[in-house]
Amino acid sequence: MRLSSLGLIRLLNLNLLLSLPCRTETLKPLPVHTASTLTLFAIHSFSPLFPLSKPNPNSNFVPVVFLHGGPGVGTSPGNRKFFDPTFYRIILFDQRGAGKSTPHACLEQNTTWDLVEDIEKLRKHLEIPEWQVFGGSWGSTLALAYSQSHPDKVTGLILRGIFMLRKKELDWFYQGGASAIYPDAWEMFRDFIPEDERDDFIVAYHKRLTSPDISVQVAAAKIWTKWEMMTAQLVQNKDNILRGEDDKFSLVSISL
Repeated sequence: MRLSSLGLIRLLNLNLLLSLPCRTETLKPLPVHTASTLTLFAIHSFSPLFPLSKPNPNSNFVPVVFLHGGPGVGTSPGNRKFFDPTFYRIILFDQRGAGKSTPHACLEQNTTWDLVEDIEKLRKHLEIPEWQVFGGSWGSTLALAYSQSHPDKVTGLILRGIFMLRKKELDWFYQGGASAIYPDAWEMFRDFIPEDERDDFIVAYHKRLTSPDISVQVAAAKIWTKWEMMTAQLVQNKDNILRGEDDKFSLVSISL
């Protein structure tokens, strides 16, 4: 992707982002305003969330939209830790099929370009002339796609945990490479698949995730999700790993 085409967009790379101070204090509950449900197409809708004390269009608060990973991970209150609420107008939303969006885990009319236009529809709904776009993991790919489609609406682009879904990245993460960093987690992920199918783990898991037997789907989804949760951070987050035990979360996380 040619970032030069983004005009004034500033790309803060991963190394620079890691050098910035992190907000580690306990977050106080913020009042949250649920916007009227947006109907995106006949089968999709979501309710975006942002602070109740949202400023008027003439205020000095900087609007920022947070794009979650997965694609099916959804948002959580902890996502606000990346932003200072006294400076930013923080906008979170669950992408199609994820989190509180409906219908849950739906793949119909759910492409990258559908999501790009959802983001733009949300910006217009909130009457925001332009905003900063923040994305991590899958969200970094979506942030780039949106910014290239609507460069005049983006004031800044911040990417973390960049994962562009290229074949070499998929091979490193799901076929080997990451296994050297997280050997214990890899054993669990590897051993779920019979030896004669281990030449392509993505294909092997896809076979089970599309099985007519729901118990097979759930078992494969939970193992896959645990692998991703155990490797998402250099220092493992126990709360995230526990999410892999949730049948519903695991199924949507992997199916999308």
